[in-house]
Amino acid sequence: MSAIIMDGKALAAKWKADIREKTARLARPAVLAVILVGNNPASRVYVNGKERDCAECGIRSQEYALPENIGQRALLELIDTLNREQEVDGILCQLPLPEGYDYDEQEVLLSIDPRKDVDAFHPYNVGRIMIGDSTYLPCTPAGVMALLDEYGVDPAGKRCVVVGRSNIVGKPMAMLLLHRHGTVTICHSRTPNLGEVTAQADILISAVGKRGLITADMVKPGACVIDVAMNRDGEGKLCGDVDFPAVKEKAGWITPVPGGCGPMTRVMLLQNTLTAAAGKKGS
Repeated sequence: MSAIIMDGKALAAKWKADIREKTARLARPAVLAVILVGNNPASRVYVNGKERDCAECGIRSQEYALPENIGQRALLELIDTLNREQEVDGILCQLPLPEGYDYDEQEVLLSIDPRKDVDAFHPYNVGRIMIGDSTYLPCTPAGVMALLDEYGVDPAGKRCVVVGRSNIVGKPMAMLLLHRHGTVTICHSRTPNLGEVTAQADILISAVGKRGLITADMVKPGACVIDVAMNRDGEGKLCGDVDFPAVKEKAGWITPVPGGCGPMTRVMLLQNTLTAAAGKKGS
């Protein structure tokens, strides 16, 4: 029997409707400042998608499209201005920054006011996530947790395996599962016998970015398999880390790519922006 497909697109639509209703009650529209340095095509696609999402939910998106050679100092000056601008609720700087211009991405992230850090990348917000007292949650892990809740997959008492240890997904994902009483293992490129570890998981989350990494023999029968990655196959079609056709015949629940975690990642950015706005103005 095939796994239940966890429909992130449908769940995101429900969240958007709720966010749209709440933004309409604010004294003024929530404002998200989006900074795009250079002309990376993938980044442009992501930014355009975020701006469409904002418009759909009544959030005003202010784009700052900068030349790739704008330089670190000018970029930091813009962020400082946005930090002090009362009308701006959230600030997002699209990464990666252009190569060859000596940008320091860590310094850029540190320069964003934690109260406007709707990506939840600032160490202040990361620290609050660690202790379970967060204002904002990182968008992809938060989206995964929302999917688990929607489909009644409770991490409490479950063996949870996260493949990937990035600061953006892997590490905060493990923390959110831990806060929900999951028993968590983090795997990475130096984990020996990866398949033996993943095969013990009741909840398996892969966030590596390697097509075909998770095969059916690496999955416990009936497990919940969450594929966070976004890759392209030999034909240029979007795919994740998981061998979807084979694994869906063994898992209990599984996310598709596209249409699984992606829509929920985007909607959590909107939720964080609403949280920032409501915290200042009341809902």
